[in-house]
Amino acid sequence: MYVCICNGHRDSDIRAAAREGLRSAPAIYRRLGKPVRCGRCLEFAAKVIEEAHSARDAEREVPQVA
Repeated sequence: MYVCICNGHRDSDIRAAAREGLRSAPAIYRRLGKPVRCGRCLEFAAKVIEEAHSARDAEREVPQVA
């Protein structure tokens, strides 16, 4: 789904950049090649980024079974 209509950034692209360690929408947008424009998407983008980091952190906390 599109998160940013101005730049055409999709949630999958934002999640992938967040999994690489980026933590802010402006940084992720720059990584994707198009900086923030109108800013209406930033709140939703922040939620997508937080979800991606929470999922990544949860994966790290799962104990490995030998």
